[in-house]
Formats: sequence, C-alpha cells, structure tokens
Amino acid sequence: MAEGTSNEIIIVDDDAAVRDALSVVFSLEGYHVSSFGDGQSLLNAARARTPACVILDVHMPGRSGLDILKELNAEDWSAPIFIISGQGDIPMAVEAIKNGALDFIEKPFDANTVVTRVREAIEAWERRKASGNSGGVASIPFPGRDMLTPREREVLSEIASGASNKEAGRHLGISPRTIEVHRARIMEKLGAKNAADLVRIVMSETRSH
Repeated sequence: MAEGTSNEIIIVDDDAAVRDALSVVFSLEGYHVSSFGDGQSLLNAARARTPACVILDVHMPGRSGLDILKELNAEDWSAPIFIISGQGDIPMAVEAIKNGALDFIEKPFDANTVVTRVREAIEAWERRKASGNSGGVASIPFPGRDMLTPREREVLSEIASGASNKEAGRHLGISPRTIEVHRARIMEKLGAKNAADLVRIVMSETRSH
C-alpha cells in the first residue's frame, strides 16, 4: 500500500525495553504503533507507507540512525523524525539534525514527556503542510537563501520575526536546543555574527524590493 495510517508512530530501537515502554504510552494515547529493532526494517516499511512520526535510536548495531536518516533523505521525507540519543551524544544529535532529523530526545527520558513532544511536533508539521510551507521571511530571495534547507528557512523566519528560541520551538514543534542548533548553522552559512546580523541580511533584500 502507498499510504499508511496517518496516526501511526514507528519506533526503531535495538533495546526492547525502550520499544515496549514507548509502544505502551503511544498506544494509550490512541496511536497505532509499529516497532522495529533495526534500521533496515524501518527503510522497508518507509517504502510502503508514511507514518505520522518516526522515533529512531541513533546507536544501533549495523546501520546507525545517521545512516538511516541519510538513506531516507530525511530533510525532504514526508514525516517528522525524532532521534533518541544518550546524554553524551550531543554532537551526534547535532549531526542528526543536520541530516534532517526534526528534533532529538535524550536518554534517559520520561515517556509521557516524549508523547507530548511528539504530539506537538506532529501538529506543527500538519499546520505547515496545510499552509503550504510558504510565506514570511522564508519566501524572500535574500542573499544566501539557497544555501539554507527548508527547515533552516523556517527557523530564520521565526528569528527575523523576533521570536525567542522557546517561542520559535513552540511554533515549529521542536525543542529550543534544536532551534539553537539551526540558528548556529544559519549564522555560519550566511556569515552572520548574531541574530541582528541575520535580520539585516534578510531585511536588506525586502527594502530593496
């Protein structure tokens, strides 16, 4: 089948205890849960259907979560992907975001908090899809725009409108720490020293039109 159930959550972790704990809480919330112990199984499932969200462990035997993100072309994939990482894995979590993961969840985690974050992310994702993912600063042809990913453009739009990391995260359904990762990447790509610099780069183009 080409489409999966729109309320399906796919959990990919080689730790059965993690899979079971997350399966229980998401099932209680009314989601249909599929869980796999390796990344290849996710890739096979992804060819057949599109879930509402994927929760993917970064450390797995065989192909890592990062490998899976790259193969799925996660930045352009049709569902949000959360990465699960240990506390010492922040550089890897940042790498995952660069490769298209929507956000990351640190172990040890509270299962109910994960449900809340995933639900908010799915809702934000649906809102963006419904609005056509356009408008605002993200659609202005400013210098360096083509170097940014669609998600980085969304984050830049939030920054340029004056949103704090917390507010931007709430609007986009991702954590403030992940907003900070995107902000650093955007500043690096556009050669900006701070948020004010970013706004100047974008607004100089709006004034010239």
